[in-house]
Amino acid sequence: MKILHVIIILLLLPPIICRAQDDNDISSTDFSVHTIEKQRRPLPYPYLRETDIVWRTILWKTIDLHEAYNQFFYFPIENPDPSGKKSLAYILWDAMAEGLIPIYEDDALTIPIDNEEFVKRYTKADTILLEIGYDDDDNEEYQTIIRPREFDGAEILQYSIREAWFIGKQDTRMESRRLALAPLKQTYHKFANTEEEIYLGLLPLFWVPMQNPSVRRVLARYSAYINENNIVGQPSWDWIFLSQYYNAYVTRESNIYSRKVRDYATGDDAILESENIEDKLYDIENDIWDY
Repeated sequence: MKILHVIIILLLLPPIICRAQDDNDISSTDFSVHTIEKQRRPLPYPYLRETDIVWRTILWKTIDLHEAYNQFFYFPIENPDPSGKKSLAYILWDAMAEGLIPIYEDDALTIPIDNEEFVKRYTKADTILLEIGYDDDDNEEYQTIIRPREFDGAEILQYSIREAWFIGKQDTRMESRRLALAPLKQTYHKFANTEEEIYLGLLPLFWVPMQNPSVRRVLARYSAYINENNIVGQPSWDWIFLSQYYNAYVTRESNIYSRKVRDYATGDDAILESENIEDKLYDIENDIWDY
């Protein structure tokens, strides 16, 4: 009787299927095909009407990649590295070069740039003269070399980001949105027919509209490798900006004078002013609750 019960129970149990790994599930460089990252979608924002906003300001911040907390923005330097990872600079550049995202000249996103023309202008070849020796009459001989210039993500050491901070009437909490992002590059102006050049500073390469759906889709498909001990389940770049997972300091806030912090404060005073601007945001939020 007990044997009969065991047989009945085994018949009622769902079948256990053991499937061998198919050749299509194995990549040429790994033991499985990585598809989860490419299928990720941007996290949707809560619905917000213009009339729901009771207070708003704009902040400009700088993300310095020299800071240890922000170094995952900078690495890897190779594009891509042997495991397929890309730094944020190469993610933005490749997406721009392929025409997947729009770019602009200004942080207000009012002057669009033609992607193809920008790539041609930036990668314009340099003509250099290389000394190769002397001829039979002891005259110096030179060879003209056309050297194409390529984008180097290692040259991007800072990012400028424009953010909107606001309070909604629904929950009266301080919230923020990333509006525009620009990789900053050390820029030099070279005078024609001379070897002289002057340093212009860290200037934006281009501005990326962070609220644009195509930009968010690109950022969602790439992981930011913030955990060196486990490369599985790393967050997307869309999540990094959505949750502000970076250190940044304020360089400007919206004001009637259109001035930056450096226009009226320098050194330690500029650092304190940057911190005061951020503290003021939380004071405004608390004052609304007190009111």
